[in-house]
Amino acid sequence: MEEARKDFPYKDVAIHPALLLTNTTAQHIDFIMLLTNSVLAALAMAGNAVATPHAPKPKGLWEAMQSRGRDWIGTAVTFRNDTVEASIYGNKADFNSITPENDMKWGLTEPQQNNFTLAGADKYADYARKHGVQIHCHNLVWHSQLPDWVANGNFTKAELTAVMKNHIDTLAGRYKDVCTRWDVVNEALEENGTYRNSVFYRVLGEDFLPIAFKLAHAASPKSKLFYNDYSLEGSDVKAAGAQRIVKYIQSKGGPIHGVGFQAHLTSEPTTSSGGGVAPGRVELTNRLQSFTALGVDVAYTELDVRMNTPATPAKTAVQAEVYYNVSSSCLATKRCVGMTLWGVSDKYSWIPGTFPGEGSADVWDENLQKKKTVYQRFLDGILCGGKK
Repeated sequence: MEEARKDFPYKDVAIHPALLLTNTTAQHIDFIMLLTNSVLAALAMAGNAVATPHAPKPKGLWEAMQSRGRDWIGTAVTFRNDTVEASIYGNKADFNSITPENDMKWGLTEPQQNNFTLAGADKYADYARKHGVQIHCHNLVWHSQLPDWVANGNFTKAELTAVMKNHIDTLAGRYKDVCTRWDVVNEALEENGTYRNSVFYRVLGEDFLPIAFKLAHAASPKSKLFYNDYSLEGSDVKAAGAQRIVKYIQSKGGPIHGVGFQAHLTSEPTTSSGGGVAPGRVELTNRLQSFTALGVDVAYTELDVRMNTPATPAKTAVQAEVYYNVSSSCLATKRCVGMTLWGVSDKYSWIPGTFPGEGSADVWDENLQKKKTVYQRFLDGILCGGKK
């Protein structure tokens, strides 16, 4: 047996007489006391330490998009005397972009040849400069809302190209400092994926597409240039037509940066949808990625989700899941750079006037109150989309 230690240093520690302090036993006690002192010191330090807070969870739509590294989220805007509506689209926690709903279209900006009326469009540019938000400018070449002198003009190829150049130079050039993006060509396709019989296609053929994009780039070289259309989400033939457009513009050296999916969707079978409903999250994601595979960005540019009215809590819950599917599909797609709601409120929605018996399509209701379930699921999709 080892000799009991005579130099045990812990004078205030009572030792049971039965415990013989060998060298080995004393070493064990030394270790235990050292460990105890270390733990007590650590606890004391922890008591004085300030905990490092976690980053706050984004509470707004734009805060969430920004946290996920995306470029924008916005809404279509028509300026009117409604301060409550203005406070919604002006809330920078939710939105950092606007799209002029009508005031940049050809019929309002050049109603007679070379007679430009731009006071309405100027208001959006001024608003963006004042408030530091982006503008998704809409649009330069579209078969609809054209003035008669364009829609029914008897042009040669050279004449129509000159008309397009003058219009695009004037409009895109005037706002080149503020238009983050342009919908250069809007809705060039029929439902079956063939080209619309517009004046642009009749006179210039398919070449009107790269012509428009080249002119837009020359007039506003910093703007991202988009082709924009509806039903790309669910129609295979129309999606194929839009992919053909992208490839054709690229083959002609046209600078096309993105494709806009309008996403005027339905949450249940309606008369206007022919009984169809919005595609699911996986289908939406796959469709977006079939376009990004061509080397372009994608975005949801005119999002709303209509239903048969009146709305009910059960219908609104289904609608909320469609909004979730849209936002989560965007965030699951690396080059889905942003989303735009086509208006914030049912109060001013275009749906009831176009599709009688349908509506309740937006994230805020007719009283400009947030639909909490819809908003939350839309936000959830932004925060969670693409995460495993």
